Amino acid sequence: MSLSRIDAVAEALVRARGAHVTCPAASMADLLTQADDAYAVQQQVAQAFGWFGTAPPRYWKAGGASRDAVLTHAPLPPRGVWTSPATARDWPFHIRGIEAEIALRIGRDVDAALALTLAVDGARALVDAMTVSIEIVDSRWQEAIDAPALCKLADLQSHGALVLGEWVPFVARDWAAQACEVRIGTRATVMRRGTHSLGDPAWLLPVWLRHATRHGETVAAGTVVTTGTWVGILEAGEGDLVTAEFPGIGHASVQL
Repeated sequence: MSLSRIDAVAEALVRARGAHVTCPAASMADLLTQADDAYAVQQQVAQAFGWFGTAPPRYWKAGGASRDAVLTHAPLPPRGVWTSPATARDWPFHIRGIEAEIALRIGRDVDAALALTLAVDGARALVDAMTVSIEIVDSRWQEAIDAPALCKLADLQSHGALVLGEWVPFVARDWAAQACEVRIGTRATVMRRGTHSLGDPAWLLPVWLRHATRHGETVAAGTVVTTGTWVGILEAGEGDLVTAEFPGIGHASVQL
């Protein structure tokens, strides 16, 4: 891995974030050749802004298009994690894509040794609570969601902000039957059922925990991971009130 390549992409993202502007991904695409490059950029950008200090991240996103896909992960800046009902105020979004998700909270410390032993059932047993979450998709790239995949991954997988609803105990559910409803402004309600790409939000936990502990870190009790959209990416605009509801679990809202 060439540090100069990683440095160049990280510096572009740091400049874009600092000035609240976008930059062209096309000029950076050839500098990232594998997922580890993008994760190294994530780490450099986080260090540049001091998002996590010396502690491990407490909020994450993880997911993938299917169980056959390579899952991706990103630690989330805590300043952009809000409790529902939330108000975005003057948060500097370039775009406002809406994803309705389920977030899971880990109930005990997980170190690298434990993470290596986990299958889905064992990882699921570590979850103590769940909530409805709204991820607001944004991008520091001019190409936004059309940027190359590794550029998006380097940019926290196109993360803008995360809204968390009220926590409820994590219990077994029939995820194939789970409904999801999203309302954006005055538009028609978007309704889905059983549309999580992995079939079960907890399916990604072993892979995510191994990723989060891969350099010897511990995922602390109380760490939260949001687990991927049930509705694709829905377009929203400044001034819209966005509400996501998963009947039987709860709801979350954000005023953009």
